[in-house]
Amino acid sequence: MLPNQKVFFRVSLAQAAAARGLKPVLAGRNTRAITQLGESLGLPHQCFDLHDQQALQQTLADHRVILNCAGPFSATSQPLIDACLATGCHYLDITGEIDAFVAAQARQTDAEQANIVICPGVGFDVIPTDCIAARLKQELPDADRLALGFDSRSALSPGTAKTSVEGLKYGGRIRKDDRIVSVPLAYQSRDIDFGNGTKHAVTIPWGDIATAWFSTGIDHIEVFLPMAPSAATRLRRLDRLRPLLGLPPVQALLKYLVARRITGPDSHERESARSYVWGEAQNRAGRKVVARIETANGYDVTVEGALMAVNFLLQEEPAPGYYTPSRLLGTDCIEKLPGSGSMQIE
Repeated sequence: MLPNQKVFFRVSLAQAAAARGLKPVLAGRNTRAITQLGESLGLPHQCFDLHDQQALQQTLADHRVILNCAGPFSATSQPLIDACLATGCHYLDITGEIDAFVAAQARQTDAEQANIVICPGVGFDVIPTDCIAARLKQELPDADRLALGFDSRSALSPGTAKTSVEGLKYGGRIRKDDRIVSVPLAYQSRDIDFGNGTKHAVTIPWGDIATAWFSTGIDHIEVFLPMAPSAATRLRRLDRLRPLLGLPPVQALLKYLVARRITGPDSHERESARSYVWGEAQNRAGRKVVARIETANGYDVTVEGALMAVNFLLQEEPAPGYYTPSRLLGTDCIEKLPGSGSMQIE
């Protein structure tokens, strides 16, 4: 790294960066945890309060890139983007939250004026699916419908599980007629071959509902995840309780249960868990194009994808503005990550 090209990382990303000889500055809200991690890796570290914008701007003033790994991003992305706009620091994160993507894209003009790049979602959410969406648009330029999905054997992390809990109050979401609309949980179902055999799948409120539109302009977008029919039926019944699921006491209880029961996969589980990503574009004439790619597990894709994005911004000078991963790093960037195969187009 060149002088003053400092970058923030956390935990596994910090470990991966240090192993490759990088010297990121570690930062976070928990002084003890950040200090222990920084000392164990021999990396500089500091803590700051996201609610103190003046202090935050002082912290970022001599940094070129920040990689935000702290969710929920509905709470952390906005103050960090504000500070990046004020200091000329590029912003990256690993969110998969639809609203966080929409809010970040709304800062397009601000980013251009501040001469910075804003690119959220440089992890498993949403690099693989975003690359597939962009490639399908290239293959079928007049597509007006896009379906995306993935079958990942990786267990949920506590952070992802808590984000899912927060999203329960919104139900399902799809893009229809150029707008993001709320729909019941498990709204649509279909049988899909993600690349490892045909499975029953249902719609989920994934980040591509926002980002795939930014990348392709396709008006109708749905994202699917494999789910047994019996589980899908239970999820549809749960949708009736959606008003209760958004109440603060219920949210607090569900997040408490997540913290107690979900620890995330260990290194052995990650190594053996592959991910299968799929997409289908269709035009008004009924022509369809399908794309598939097999990747490493979601954790490793996130680490490698985030490091790719950081290194890109440290070495290149893209035009300022808001980007999706495929627009910043190229539609083939997922194929360049360790553990990924080649994208297959039908």
